[in-house]
Amino acid sequence: MLVLTILGFLAEEPLHGYELRSRIAALSGHARPVSDGSLYPAINRLVDKGLVDRRTEAGVAAAPRQVLELTGAGHTELLRRLREPTDTEISDSTQFFAVLAFLSRLPDVAEQHAVLRRRLAFLEAPRSFFHAGNGPVRARDVEDPYRQGMFVVAKASSRAERAWLHSVLDG
Repeated sequence: MLVLTILGFLAEEPLHGYELRSRIAALSGHARPVSDGSLYPAINRLVDKGLVDRRTEAGVAAAPRQVLELTGAGHTELLRRLREPTDTEISDSTQFFAVLAFLSRLPDVAEQHAVLRRRLAFLEAPRSFFHAGNGPVRARDVEDPYRQGMFVVAKASSRAERAWLHSVLDG
């Protein structure tokens, strides 16, 4: 998810590392905060692969700042990742939101809809948080009020997301 969000935000405009970190934190920081210890090594790997360019710019104070900019190869990689999200990027809500945040970068609506159909198929498949014996535990079988709350929230969220997905795909 981190690489996708770096590429996605840099596709919008060149950014300083701090600005990039702030945007990533705003998108997913509530669920998965990004640390300097993960962000800057990821940026360095992208620079080494030729996906991101880094140039030094005079800072407001004495310290120079690094400006990051997406390369042509970086743009191609972003589009590939958006066309072909991993199964985890489809199934994990936070990671899927990162895909969704940049999905409009795909120029082909049919490709956008293919990604949305994968998410919809995931949401429509039967699931459960808990299993007992050989099968899933259903909400009606749970006595713990907090676990029941998990089912209630997940069901409402899934219903809303499925309705939105159908409206986009059918509209």
